[in-house]
This record gives sequence, C-alpha cells and structure tokens, in this order.
Amino acid sequence: MTFTACLEGRARRLGRRIAFPEGDDPRVAEAVAVLRRREVVDPVVVEAGGGDVLRRAAGMLTEGVVDGVVAGAVHTSAEVIRVGLRGVGLRPGVRTLSSSFFMEVGDFRGRGSEVLTFTDAGVVPNPGPRSLVEIAGEAVRLRRRVVGDEPRVAFLSYSTRGSGAGRSVKRVRQAVERFREAFPEVSADGELQADAALIPEVARVKAPGSVAGGSANVLVFPSLDAGNIAYKLVERLAGATALGPILQGLRFPLNDLSRGASVEDILHVAAITALMADGSGSRSRARSPARHACT
Repeated sequence: MTFTACLEGRARRLGRRIAFPEGDDPRVAEAVAVLRRREVVDPVVVEAGGGDVLRRAAGMLTEGVVDGVVAGAVHTSAEVIRVGLRGVGLRPGVRTLSSSFFMEVGDFRGRGSEVLTFTDAGVVPNPGPRSLVEIAGEAVRLRRRVVGDEPRVAFLSYSTRGSGAGRSVKRVRQAVERFREAFPEVSADGELQADAALIPEVARVKAPGSVAGGSANVLVFPSLDAGNIAYKLVERLAGATALGPILQGLRFPLNDLSRGASVEDILHVAAITALMADGSGSRSRARSPARHACT
C-alpha cells in the first residue's frame, strides 16, 4: 500500500470534519465530492460572501465546529498563514510557525519506498538556532502523528562534523546542541551533509557512530532556500510525491495548498489534516483511533 493510500484509510476511521473555504474552485469542489463519496473526511464547504471567508473558516475551527481547515487553492500562502496566525494562533510554547513536506520517494537505500520529512521548505527564510530547534521539534511531532514511525533527525549543512566552517555551519551546530538538550529521546545528529544523512555507506566514512547518519528520515534544512530548492529537485528529478507544505505549530490544523494544487493534492492534504486533528484538542467525535504507521 502506498503512503497516500494508507493516509486515506487512516483518516476514514477518524470521521473528522474538515472545512474548505474555497468551494467555488472546480478542483476543490471535485475534491470535496470525492472525499464525501469515499468517506475519507466529512467535508464542510464554507460559502463565499458575507466577509472574509478564510476568517470564518478559522473561526469555525477555533469554536470546535470543524476539526481542520484546508485552503490555498485560490488564496495566497501569505493570506492563509496570516489567518492561521491571527485567527487560530500558535500552540502554547511555540514561537515559530513553520512547515514540513512529506516526500514519498522510491527505493534508494535498499529498504523499498520511503517517506522523508523535509523541513522547513515553505515558511521561515533564515532560521536561527532557536528557530531550527523549534522547526525540528514540530517536524518530529508531526511525523509521529502523520507517518507513525520513529523520527531520526539530521540537521543538514555543507559540512559534516567539522569538515567545513562558516557562519551557517556554526548556526547548525548550535541548533543540534540545543535540540539534544530539548529532545533527548529523539535520535538526532548534525551537522551532516545530505549524503551522510541518507546513505549508510557514506555515513560510516564521514560520520562513524552517528545515531542518525545513513538512516535519517527527518531532514532539517539550514534555510528556506535550501529546503525549497531540494524538495522541488527531488520531486521533479526523482519523481517523488511531495505532500505539503503542511503547517506546523498552530493550535489546530489549518493547512495551505499550492495555487497549482491538483484534486489529488487536495485529497492528500485533507487526509493529513484529519490525522493532525487526532488528539490535538479537536472536539468532534472520532469513530476510532488511527495510529498505525504508514511506512
């Protein structure tokens, strides 16, 4: 079973209500019809007119009328993020809104197809050490909920364990130290080059004894430039399926779509949004838990 098919099945068991404030868009209308027919979620179309439709959807979310919101097929990312910050707000203790992409890739290390988390590739341009720690922590939380496996975190750089130097390398090293203090239970390492993070043979040479080298499934990029370029290259050159950007850090799940999103993209983000609502404070009645892994 593919990752996307697994997402759909797990979401179906939850019975979550997901709001769509862009129901006039033909892609959204078709996705809503498919979601309703397959019973993946209980879709709620927020009608246009009578004021800012995104704000009304956010109000429904915070009032517990719905469990999540999916928007962005028509509105810009800036508009969606602004409503998320002002209308929904950050979860207590979170200071940085960020995002993750779930990248479903083919077999590249002899384990079959895999799902990698790329973070942040959609929101924060130049995160400092504190922001990198928070971004990584939110990505770990999101992966556990959506993918269902144990995260192994690699903080990426052009340097592996001192092979290079510079301001950005120092920033990544500081983030790794702080992350280990904040999340001692999570396997994490850095700074690591991408090949040392992903390929066991390379990790044995460049980062011997690394707890995440060669096996990382959460890749923390040092900047938005690096993360955004990387996910698009992997998507286009390696034929990966890119799901996201999934917003992380909000009190309740509100997710952004690309304005070029396909019907399938909307279906996948809706399923992810339903899984994010599981146990996040949602007040609807789920039919059953859905916690097994999609790996």
